[in-house]
Amino acid sequence: MRRLHFIQETGNVLVLRAAKGEKTHMLGYVDCHCHISAGDFDKDLEEVIENSKKAGLLALLAVAEHAGEFTKIIELSKRFPGFVFPCLGVHPVQEVSPEQQRSASLQDLDAALPVIEKYKDQLVAIGEVGLDFTPRFISSDSDKENQKQILILQAQVAKELDLPLNVHSRSAGRPTIHLLKEQGVEKALLHAFDGKPSVAMEGVQAGYFFSIPPSIIRSEQKQKLVKQLPLENICLETDSPALGPEKQVRNEPRNICVSAEYVSKIKGVSLEKVMEVTTQNALRLFPKIKSAIRP
Repeated sequence: MRRLHFIQETGNVLVLRAAKGEKTHMLGYVDCHCHISAGDFDKDLEEVIENSKKAGLLALLAVAEHAGEFTKIIELSKRFPGFVFPCLGVHPVQEVSPEQQRSASLQDLDAALPVIEKYKDQLVAIGEVGLDFTPRFISSDSDKENQKQILILQAQVAKELDLPLNVHSRSAGRPTIHLLKEQGVEKALLHAFDGKPSVAMEGVQAGYFFSIPPSIIRSEQKQKLVKQLPLENICLETDSPALGPEKQVRNEPRNICVSAEYVSKIKGVSLEKVMEVTTQNALRLFPKIKSAIRP
């Protein structure tokens, strides 16, 4: 990789220049996992997007949880072309009401598949998919089996479409990584991984990436994870409106710089290095976003 020389920082966008005679490059961040379609953003979405760009964000991957929000995500990708990139998939936990959630069922997947097929050429990944074995969502072993079956089927869809998976694995780090490997999945992002670093390293061996949210500043587990993970396997995310720097406060994509700054601190490398490597990692995993990363 060419040696890039730091010139200046504007907001959190770094202007980098290669050796004499080579092109100047503008680099910024990629938010690899964000729920920008959430109702929390309906009233001030334009401002949220504008603020994220000012903070140095180049691209945002909008993930889905259920078929009911697929069309909204596609519409957002058209409203903010070259900035919001759509990912469609069925989350392992489904909301019944704001107070009640349940484990996903095959019926949820049945509703999603025709819409994924309809928009397949516009997608940059299948997600948010995965496993969630948090006890309050699992009433029996059959719930776990249903989740596994739904993940297997979505992994097959991703393979057919040559797309990566954007993966949730709460309280299920080891079984999620093992299942992905068993299914021959080669391209996956493990978002906000909450397992042990030793388990994460199994994912690293399989070539998977791990995205780090701004909540790292208040999570000893995430800090230990980053310490262990190679920078070459780290991406950045916000998971907005969740997992922000402060609990119970709406997270926004502009907080991507919080993740980057903390990774820089833990790894003992410059912010410039974190930005360059995590953005390149995002491009390797999600090549369809390259239209957002321009010289």
